[in-house]
Amino acid sequence: IRMKNQTMEIEFILVGISSLPELRLFLLVTFLCIYVTALVGNSLIFFTICASQQLHTPMYFLLGNLSAIDLLCTSTIVPKMLVNLLSQKAAISFVDCMAQMYMFTWALVSEGLLLALMAFDRYAAICHPLHYPMIMSSRVCIGMAGSIWAIGISNSAVHTSLAIPLSFCSSLIIDHFFCELPPILKLSCSDTHLNEALAFCADAIFGVGSCSLILVSYGCIIRTILRIRSSEGKKKAFSTCSSHLTVVSLYYSTAIYTYIRPTSNLSLGRDKIITALYSVIIPMFNPIIYSFRNREVKGALQRLLGWTSFFPPGRTVSIHIK
Repeated sequence: IRMKNQTMEIEFILVGISSLPELRLFLLVTFLCIYVTALVGNSLIFFTICASQQLHTPMYFLLGNLSAIDLLCTSTIVPKMLVNLLSQKAAISFVDCMAQMYMFTWALVSEGLLLALMAFDRYAAICHPLHYPMIMSSRVCIGMAGSIWAIGISNSAVHTSLAIPLSFCSSLIIDHFFCELPPILKLSCSDTHLNEALAFCADAIFGVGSCSLILVSYGCIIRTILRIRSSEGKKKAFSTCSSHLTVVSLYYSTAIYTYIRPTSNLSLGRDKIITALYSVIIPMFNPIIYSFRNREVKGALQRLLGWTSFFPPGRTVSIHIK
């Protein structure tokens, strides 16, 4: 009990992306702009989808969930990072560190599973258009989205509960810009074999499982598209998948590189940059990649905000299946 109480009272020092003082102002301005952009963009998409009856379809319902996850992810990381850039001592308490790790792990797993579900949605819409309303009914969508959030919460709770009893005997300096599981395990002087094994299994199951579903879905989609005779039909089908494929490629290439490896083989200096891509940069680009080139979302934003000329008209094509 005494050791546990001592652990709960310790403070970690976060090195940040760079320890060079001359970069502090540049990083502060850069990440502030990124956070504001991600916050405004994802909030606009989320509330537009909620407010517009036209966007109450499975595709946009899942997109609204993605915006909520991106808001959770960036708000978990960036505000504390900005505070640390403003202060001389970038400290974080043990309790706040565990809370940050819990929220980030929750968002990370939930986003990966949601991207897989979005791929399945596109598969159902393109490969089985006649059965699409039944396959992706409102009850099914809500149930699957709720399951994804629940899996993310449960997985995060397991890893966090196993990290709380760990001991930290010497250095309390975390070579990262936020509290993430791999650097925490690397810092601990306790036996972390169980933590590493469970983390590797969970990452492999969720990462490989999600990737497999995406690859199978797009394999079927490509086969169906190649059977379409008209070039216009092929163009419309591809246009509904291009945005999702872009985000999937960015997200999984960085996340799998970071997590589908034993913790002892990590190079934390290089991984900090890669982690920043999928945890901070990609959530900023998601609203642009997914929505701001979409004619239906543009129209809904115009009606919601009362803008008539902010979004110029274009020939963006999409398949909208109710």
